[in-house]
Amino acid sequence: MSEQATQQTTQSPVPGPAPVAKPAPKGIVVADSAVARLKELLEQRQTPEAGLRLAVKGGGCSGLQYSMEWSEKSRERDKIFERDGVRVFVDPKSYLYLIGTELVFEQTLMASGFKLNNPNIKAACGCGESFSV
Repeated sequence: MSEQATQQTTQSPVPGPAPVAKPAPKGIVVADSAVARLKELLEQRQTPEAGLRLAVKGGGCSGLQYSMEWSEKSRERDKIFERDGVRVFVDPKSYLYLIGTELVFEQTLMASGFKLNNPNIKAACGCGESFSV
């Protein structure tokens, strides 16, 4: 039994440097899946200069909810995030709630659509339609 105890103590890892935390991304990250789907939709609409407008509005059972709609052009104070010719517009107030968010497009057997992976969320309702920060 002492042999086994010796083996366990000699196999313990040597402490190394602590892992470095990866800094949170600034702005809105548009994932490959979202870029591909947005390109398809813009081609179908025949509006290549348009973009997707993301917003956060009051409402829902948790206090805030997302809004997505097409916008033919950006507004004066919008933050504009562009990747591979696809543009996402965010107003300054909504941007405060969306910093570091990733926009993805998911397609499963049950549903398909855009999803926002927002690291700022503290709580969300059961249906997933509203959130709080």
